[in-house]
Amino acid sequence: MKGLLPWLTVLAVVLLLSALRLRPLATVVSLGWLAWCIWTWFRPTRR
Repeated sequence: MKGLLPWLTVLAVVLLLSALRLRPLATVVSLGWLAWCIWTWFRPTRR
């Protein structure tokens, strides 16, 4: 459950922003989250 919490939080924020008709901001949050996930997946390991 602990690993799922950040995903659910981002999902709730995006849905809230979309409901408040702030879809461009919701898009930015979604793309930022996607970029962060990709970065943490592909970043070089620290030596």
